[in-house]
Amino acid sequence: MLRSKTIYKNILQCLCCSYKSIKTLIFSLIMLSLGAIPLLAQEKNIEVFPSAPYDRFIIYQALVLFWIGIIGLIVIIRMKLREIERIQDMGIDKEEKDIPFLD
Repeated sequence: MLRSKTIYKNILQCLCCSYKSIKTLIFSLIMLSLGAIPLLAQEKNIEVFPSAPYDRFIIYQALVLFWIGIIGLIVIIRMKLREIERIQDMGIDKEEKDIPFLD
């Protein structure tokens, strides 16, 4: 019984921290929300892609080249992994103890 009273007392002490810190926290949250309201109320649309068709073509061309490069890298990695598996299946990667030296 005594232990539970001390636990509740500690919890109450933690919850009843200084009013100054609570006031500053509430004030900062209010100011943050007041500062964010104009950002949320904007009606101006921001263009993601440029309006000129030539610039759009350059962006799409860069995206196509990027994805072709990614797919090419995946193909190269798969080829290297198959080559490693083939070498391991043949047993070339293992050292043989009875190999004659050319010294």
